[in-house]
Amino acid sequence: MQLPDAEAVFKDLVQKIQADDYKGFAIIGIRTGGVWLAERLHQELAITEPLGILSVSFYRDDFDKIGLHSQVKPSEIPFEVEGARILLVDDVVNTGRTIRAAINELFDYGRPACIRLATLVDRGGRELPIAAQYTGIELQLPADKMLELKRETSGKLSLNLYDKSLAE
Repeated sequence: MQLPDAEAVFKDLVQKIQADDYKGFAIIGIRTGGVWLAERLHQELAITEPLGILSVSFYRDDFDKIGLHSQVKPSEIPFEVEGARILLVDDVVNTGRTIRAAINELFDYGRPACIRLATLVDRGGRELPIAAQYTGIELQLPADKMLELKRETSGKLSLNLYDKSLAE
């Protein structure tokens, strides 16, 4: 399967956000791919609020099955979440469980005024009622495939597709 150019999809995502009222929003990226996108969006959109980083490892509903990854890093939110307008960023939205975990963690920091979701790729397959307000592209992929965002040392983004069985 031919995957789209991640850099072109990123440009589309930026344009969709710019067409809306995004001023006054703080950006929080979900580790790892969401952070890469959030860093780029933070720069492209000239957001003045510091960038936040969210690690949802402890908030996942499958934590008891998959355990803790050895490279887990803590969340870093250098601004007040209470009353903030937040643009939550993730690379790929599928079932919605990662986003649910992210929202649960955010509420541990305070109650935001609102949360909007931006994602590079929406691959459908929702198990929870989660919807992104900003999506770079929608892709229908087989359930046995994983979509991964990669970042080169130069910062260039690319998409990779592989079998889920290889990830276990």
